[in-house]
This record gives sequence, C-alpha cells and structure tokens, in this order.
Amino acid sequence: MQRVHVIQDFPQPVSELFAYLSEQENLEPLFGAKIKRLSDGDDGSRNGAGASRELRVGPLPGFVETNTEVVRDQLIRYRITRGGILKNHEGVMRFSSQGDGGSLLDYTIDFDGKLPLIGPIVKKMLTRSITQGLRRYAAQGRERAAA
Repeated sequence: MQRVHVIQDFPQPVSELFAYLSEQENLEPLFGAKIKRLSDGDDGSRNGAGASRELRVGPLPGFVETNTEVVRDQLIRYRITRGGILKNHEGVMRFSSQGDGGSLLDYTIDFDGKLPLIGPIVKKMLTRSITQGLRRYAAQGRERAAA
C-alpha cells in the first residue's frame, strides 16, 4: 500500500479553500491531469457524494474518480471507481480553520499499483504534483492578501 500525505496551510478561509478544491476542474494542476466532469452529486449538488470525473494523465489510460463522502468545509472523500493503473484507492481531503482566518488542508491518498513498481512511481509523481499545486494556490492567496 502506498500513501501520499500532504499538509498545507493557506491564507484563504476554509470556505474558500473548500469551494476551490471541491470543483473538479480545479484539480487539474494538482494531479497533472486533464479532467472531465462526468456527473454531479447524487443529492443534486454539483460536487457532492456521487459526483464523478474522468482523469487522463499523459498517455496512460483514463480512469474515473467518484466522491463517496462530502461534508461542506470539512471533508471530501473519493475513490477510483473505474479504470486506471491503481487499485484500493481512496483520497481524503480534511479541511480545518486556522486561528488567523486561514485554513489547513490535510490530504491523504492511499492506493496500490495494479502492476509491480507502479505504486512507488505514482506516489512520487503525485506527491510532487500535489505539493507544488497546493503551494501555488496558497501563494496566490498570499499575493491577494498583500495587495
């Protein structure tokens, strides 16, 4: 089992961070993937439980991720539900408020590779991509706050 674990603080309030990361299309720079929304949430909300997206990373086969649990401003949990090179996959984004009006994201992705050696390679790529993407978004918030 592989685990990607990234913790990042943000100057943006938790409601703004949650709104940004719950929009499926905003995840493209985090994953280095092309993302196509497939469905809205089962409860009629745009990004609730049941919302799904197709991801394509370079020449690799596409796969579908589906939100399995969403608690506004607190939690997004999702799984790969079709295709791809990973199995036993679950991503969890936990959001919390910071005392300074900012927020904290604790993001964990657990998975296995379907083929030997795939897991460690994907772990390295995801860790780098997610860390860089989250830092860029935090920096944008700091720039807006300073202006």
